[in-house]
Amino acid sequence: MRLSILTVCGGLLAASLALLPVAQADPARQLAETLSVNGQPMPVERVRETPLEGFYEVTLSSGETFYSNAEGSHFLVGDLYENAERGLVNLTEQGRNAERSARLAAVPESERVIYRGTGETRAELVVFTDTTCPYCRQLHEEVPRLNEMGIEVHYLAFPRSGLGSPGGRQLQQVWCADNKAEAMSAAKREEALSGAADCDNPVEEQYHLGMQLGVQGTPAIVLPDGRLVPGYVPAERLAAMLGLSE
Repeated sequence: MRLSILTVCGGLLAASLALLPVAQADPARQLAETLSVNGQPMPVERVRETPLEGFYEVTLSSGETFYSNAEGSHFLVGDLYENAERGLVNLTEQGRNAERSARLAAVPESERVIYRGTGETRAELVVFTDTTCPYCRQLHEEVPRLNEMGIEVHYLAFPRSGLGSPGGRQLQQVWCADNKAEAMSAAKREEALSGAADCDNPVEEQYHLGMQLGVQGTPAIVLPDGRLVPGYVPAERLAAMLGLSE
């Protein structure tokens, strides 16, 4: 029985294809889809490659970050540093800064309480705040000076004692007010607010956002490059951190 040339060639082609290796799935994507602990899937938000061959940066939906091999069998918890010519560079913190900057840029101005001066804007600070926090009140006293230097202050809500606390309710009153800036200033002067707290407001969303971005207390100041500065900082020092001078 004679075989046609097409039959022979077709058989050779099929055999050759069978010998080709199966394309491997993207390791980062595969890790994101399969990572688990004690049989429970991990709430993975993002997986990225790192300079360490075979290890990936894993970010959970909670904002926590750690490192894993491609199989998810070994974890490293802590910051990853590059031993560069200019010294040690915290690559993990650089990633956190970029994440903060991007996440905060997505918050519309309509959901912020903004204080800006009348002159040219030279920089913008985002501050997670609580109206019952003494150091937040102290920082608020610096806002006029910051505005004079061309620095806008954008407040986001972070009730440090929880959403159900008196501070949480007061922040909701601020965001429900017709003039949020006036209400914020009044609350930080320890004046009682009479407005409602049951409008559609972003306080809960901003509280969870703050926790995801590493906020642990108030005030929490975020510089334009995403660096997180915890606690009260005087206006002049903030201007210096921003690279601004008179």
